[in-house]
Amino acid sequence: MHESGGDPRQRLRLLGLKWGLCLLFLVAACAAPRTATLPPGGERGIASWYGPKFHGRRTASGEVFDMHQLSAAHRTLPLGSWVQVTNLDNGRSIPVRINDRGPFVGGRIIDLSYASARVLDMVEDGLAPVHIVMLQTPPSRLIANSRPYTLQVGSFADERNARALKARLDAVTKGGYISTATAEGQTFYRVRVGSYGSRDVATQAATRVASYGLTVVLMQPD
Repeated sequence: MHESGGDPRQRLRLLGLKWGLCLLFLVAACAAPRTATLPPGGERGIASWYGPKFHGRRTASGEVFDMHQLSAAHRTLPLGSWVQVTNLDNGRSIPVRINDRGPFVGGRIIDLSYASARVLDMVEDGLAPVHIVMLQTPPSRLIANSRPYTLQVGSFADERNARALKARLDAVTKGGYISTATAEGQTFYRVRVGSYGSRDVATQAATRVASYGLTVVLMQPD
């Protein structure tokens, strides 16, 4: 006679279920990213970008992904952080907000929105070597900054070049102006646009201006 203890097949199914649950918990624990900050010298690696396929979907932060905003995905940085990303191939630089997780492809350190990749001139190539430095931790940890932001689209030693760029800027947006600065006896003519009370509003404006093929740098006036 068999000893009591139930159907052996049932015991095997239960054992398999227990092992499956254990494996699921282990995978989840390994996959959950730990938030961190960047080292003092920043982070270097390969950037990629994502766009239409994910446009309108929810990001890890709960926000809806808008490929026309200056945003990015990073595996470990706190959601809501701002980082400066520099394309090491051409020197172009842009501030982006971390609102998603990724990239999950080996060797890549950040996944940029389409708008961010366009400003960095890496859309066609798809990948680019970049340097990332931390600008700000999430807003909830920041002290409000009362200084306004402005957008700079160019700086020239020749005033005629500055006026030519301002004319191009005036054709696509309002609020453009030229300011001057002196460094080591040399006068520079800086083409700027707008005055924005918050970084988020300034970033949205930067996205619009950059969409016309202009290189935009987020600034706080001197």
